[in-house]
Amino acid sequence: MTALAYAEAPAIPAPRRADRADVPVVDRRHLQALAAGDDAAWQTTVRRYEGLLRSAARVVLRSDSDVDEAVQRTWVLLLRNAARINDPQCLPGWLSTTARREALAILRAQQRAVPSEDVADRVAPDDRDMATALMEEELRLALDRAVETLPETQRRIVRALLREPESYDALSQELGIPRGSLGPLRGRAVKALRAQLEPSLR
Repeated sequence: MTALAYAEAPAIPAPRRADRADVPVVDRRHLQALAAGDDAAWQTTVRRYEGLLRSAARVVLRSDSDVDEAVQRTWVLLLRNAARINDPQCLPGWLSTTARREALAILRAQQRAVPSEDVADRVAPDDRDMATALMEEELRLALDRAVETLPETQRRIVRALLREPESYDALSQELGIPRGSLGPLRGRAVKALRAQLEPSLR
């Protein structure tokens, strides 16, 4: 399927098998070809990441047709935004985050359109209250997107702190950043994240 076809196709058929979650990251030339709409680059991208997208959407949705729709929307959004992705290493995360976000959008639309008992049959089972689960997922996705917009050094600091809080000495050694620079960098990162996340918390 060509890049243009992704924008016009009603749905992307389910793959015969799911791709591995640890697929290799594309290089910069591949990303540039993708942004230019190169058909070979698109076909390679689909083969590598279709399974990743379907797995991300399946966390939220149960119906195969709904998962197909979330994946289709994600490919269309990549077609529109590929030129804005500067770091090839960000592509898998961008795709996964976008697929979950589109799956949540589909779920919210279903909740508005049909009785709650019908929606429950189409949602992946979860012991938690659905409203709470959706809110937590939305906030997590918003945080992921906000962190991706930070300058590289601030992004590395925030990711390290989110992964496992460490002392400044350990963090300085791990990241190769002077200890005295960590506090100001962390402060600027938190301020930038707060500015982006406050609308989501209202």
